[in-house]
Amino acid sequence: MHLEEDKLNSSLPITRESVIEDYYTAFLSRQLSILGRKEVHAGRAHFGIFGDGKEIAQVAYAKYFLKGDWRSGYYRDQTFMMAAHLLSPEEFFAQIYGDTDLENNPSTGGRNFNNHHATKTFNNGFGLDNLLEQKNSSSDVSSTAGQMPRLLGLAQASKLVRENPYLQQFLENRITGNEVAFGTIGESSTSEGMFFESINAACVLQVPLALAIWDDGFGISVPVELQTAKASISKALKGFEADENDPGCKIFVCPGYDYPALIRTFEKGIKICREQHIPVIFHITDLTQPLGHSTSGSHERYKSDERIAWEKDHDPILKFREWILMENLVDLDTITALENKAIERARLARELAWLSFIQDFEEEKQQLQDLIDSIGTDNNPLHDKITQELEQVQVAPFPTRKKLLALAKTQLRSMHGVASLQKHKRNLSNWVSGIEKNGYENYNTHIFNDLDYYNSSYEIKPVYGSEPISVPAHEVLNQNFDVLFAKYPLLLTFGEDVGRLGDVNQGMKGMQEKYGEHRVSDTGIRETTIIGQGIGLALRGFRPIAEIQYLDYLLYALPTISDDLSTLFYRTSGQQIAPLIIRTRGHQLQGMWHSGSPMSMLLGSMTGISICVPRNMTQAAGFYNTLLKAHNPALVVEPLKGYYIREMLPENLGEFTVPLGIPEILEEGDDITIVTYGWNVTIAHSAVNRLKALDISAELIDIQTLLPFDIQKIICRSVQKTKKILFVDEDVPGGATAYMMQKVVEEQNAFQYLESPPKTLSAKVHRGAYGTDGEYFSKPNTESVIEAVYEIMHNNNPEKFPGLYD
Repeated sequence: MHLEEDKLNSSLPITRESVIEDYYTAFLSRQLSILGRKEVHAGRAHFGIFGDGKEIAQVAYAKYFLKGDWRSGYYRDQTFMMAAHLLSPEEFFAQIYGDTDLENNPSTGGRNFNNHHATKTFNNGFGLDNLLEQKNSSSDVSSTAGQMPRLLGLAQASKLVRENPYLQQFLENRITGNEVAFGTIGESSTSEGMFFESINAACVLQVPLALAIWDDGFGISVPVELQTAKASISKALKGFEADENDPGCKIFVCPGYDYPALIRTFEKGIKICREQHIPVIFHITDLTQPLGHSTSGSHERYKSDERIAWEKDHDPILKFREWILMENLVDLDTITALENKAIERARLARELAWLSFIQDFEEEKQQLQDLIDSIGTDNNPLHDKITQELEQVQVAPFPTRKKLLALAKTQLRSMHGVASLQKHKRNLSNWVSGIEKNGYENYNTHIFNDLDYYNSSYEIKPVYGSEPISVPAHEVLNQNFDVLFAKYPLLLTFGEDVGRLGDVNQGMKGMQEKYGEHRVSDTGIRETTIIGQGIGLALRGFRPIAEIQYLDYLLYALPTISDDLSTLFYRTSGQQIAPLIIRTRGHQLQGMWHSGSPMSMLLGSMTGISICVPRNMTQAAGFYNTLLKAHNPALVVEPLKGYYIREMLPENLGEFTVPLGIPEILEEGDDITIVTYGWNVTIAHSAVNRLKALDISAELIDIQTLLPFDIQKIICRSVQKTKKILFVDEDVPGGATAYMMQKVVEEQNAFQYLESPPKTLSAKVHRGAYGTDGEYFSKPNTESVIEAVYEIMHNNNPEKFPGLYD
């Protein structure tokens, strides 16, 4: 190899050796993309999406990615990850095959498709790893621009520590303040609202956020002219750019095929970002996509012949190769040998990954064949047919346990009721159970973290003195937060009106003045990035409470909550966790947008997040005390009508806890069970007292949390006693009441105890109307609860309970 000097004869801050290594990495990455695409088309994988055409820009970008830094990226970053030594060729193919072995596929464990990367940061039971000793990647999501909100929080963590060095002692060497959050995104994804929201917030906060925008001219088939104002994201962002008078971001533009220019551009930009904490945007233009958008389509269908010819001439790897030869860094024979080495390395990685992937499958298939053979042919007319199908499974391009289980269960059904085959049936059934158990562990675990910690054995009740003090309920919350901020140095909160005002209902009153603007701060009206701040900060070791002013406004942030936060623990198989607490308020008030209860929408999109629905502020405070003891993300919905009623002030503020998933029986009764939550508990309580005059003894249960839901089956035991049940809430019909009914009647098997059909009482199908009468006719109230209960009692025993208004 022709390497006569360590340093290049140019001003580039790199060596010849590093140039050759970069070329090898880029060329190897391209070969992986080519082979990966072939694997999908050959049937050995389901889908593939690759980083071809972005290789040179990514190896240059990765040069400035240091230990302690974080990445929040895009599903074309394979070359960046390889250059950062966070992705091996074998792992690349393990992702394509969907290998569930975390040793082989540490980023996704087979739960996501390829080019979704993550590094292990969370040791279950031991907290976060030493994040300064590794390069860190937050777990990728497929939703376009979905990586942007969390990128903001990842960057903000560095700013907080630089401006508050005393925090380092509590973060246990996870942050120094000098780390940069590296982001990547495709140019067409910058059309998403959360992109602009994140850039705006980064410019306001002045955080060390670096963002590379890979621009290949298209978003799938749609050209940039139809995607972006001025057909250029860097031109469109000019208003965000800093100048001598106003802070903002720095914007650099560089062609993605010019290796020397990329090196200089990234070096300059990252230096500014790291040292000055100014957001930096790199618009990397003139990139190509030689293999098309993904394995499901062909770019020849939408690119002109002229464009395709241009892409061939401007392929970044070709341009890099030409530059290396022109600069006489190596000779042609050396670079050809390097390319052949990369080709062989890619082929070897594919074969090793495939052999590792099918090893367990081959063993399981042989076990099934042995079990089928042990039955014999005389007593098993299916023997030859199943053996033949197993042979077909053997030669199929992509083996699946789905097929093995289907054959095994077919065999089991054929043996049903045959006494002479019971031993064989038992052995085969045990094999099926083992495969299904492994499947459950591979695909259905790590939904929640730390739920065992939250059970009732850890409950600490509020303690009251002999003469308890009655205060407005928001004072309970406020004084409890005061204790928590003093107790947890890494606790911080932010949101609209949270800082100076102390939130719209005074729960944070005085907290900013006492604990400082870094821990209690206001934000703009930008719900998505409020949640993103929380996710990024939580990933880096802080304990954030992100406030969304009203429950209705949570919908602006729902994609980030659903796609990113709720799935994080699951999609990394327990390797990353973001214990963000989302604080909001909702339920009964007045008007369509300040009285929301879209609980079924949340239940359907937030699995993985605890949903706490307190009936009063003491209970809400207990939830915060509980959640800060462990590591699961949660939503706490404080009841809007509860802030200014009076509650007793506990003496053990910051200590008392409310268990998650454990309902509380507030009133015992024998005739009917009423199940509800939030402010509807107050309404139902009033109804229960009035029902006594009608000779009806109702048992009132506050579920306390929707997720998790009654893990001890307390409600079922109540139904076993009362034989009747009513579910009440203010979601839409068929919403959270239907969810609760399914949990109790089906999952808890309470149907067997019912003497009357279960009934739900919810709000109307429309949003809550304005005014006292609007609320009365839109949502459950004391009268409607009484009438619903009485109707159940009347239908069950019309003689004892004749028509109420007849």
